[in-house]
Amino acid sequence: MKLDHVVYFTSKSPDEIVKMQKKEGKHAVPGGKHEKWGTHNALLYVKNAYVEWLSVERPEFAGQVDHPLTQLLLHDLKEKDGWGTICLSVTDIEQFNEDITNKGFATSGVLDAERRTAGGELRKWKMLFVDQPVSNELPYPFFIEWETPEEMRREQLRAEGSLTAENEELVIRECVFGVEDPLRDTGEWAVLLSQKVGDSNDIMIGEICLRFIEQESGKDRLQDVIIR
Repeated sequence: MKLDHVVYFTSKSPDEIVKMQKKEGKHAVPGGKHEKWGTHNALLYVKNAYVEWLSVERPEFAGQVDHPLTQLLLHDLKEKDGWGTICLSVTDIEQFNEDITNKGFATSGVLDAERRTAGGELRKWKMLFVDQPVSNELPYPFFIEWETPEEMRREQLRAEGSLTAENEELVIRECVFGVEDPLRDTGEWAVLLSQKVGDSNDIMIGEICLRFIEQESGKDRLQDVIIR
């Protein structure tokens, strides 16, 4: 298991995001369209994961879709743009689904997914969500298994110019979650992910720290992503 990507919900288009990131000296690219969900994205690849800016392309369509991430996007954008959630990759998503179901977690079941890239290529993966109502409570991470092996995907990204040498010098170090009850949420995530809880309400996924800190008000959400 590893961090695959972090998701930022935005009302801006992928082209707007790419221009904004360029002004900050960062190389982001248009990702493409999720034609089945009415959304599109911009992406910033780094050495160990990537950042996804997810936005609505077809509101009338997205509002009718029974898809957990799209529903969370629409819920959060009613208030403001901001960090939404994280995605973890697993090597056998069907087995992982069975494992967490045996722990007592209800799930969406394994879903087929795809994105049409800006260049017209179709990229496919499988994904899995833990069942929970869309609300201001902290969403569990969702899970992904790509159709193409990771190193092959990264070679494709290098070849097309999406993953540059400069980007590969950047690493996501920490994901910080602002929550009402850090002890509770850390414990629940540790059970879900079969990981140990650290001394400071944190969980290590490889070299990346998932840290839970207390906040007094607002939604329980991913609050910050440390990249350096």
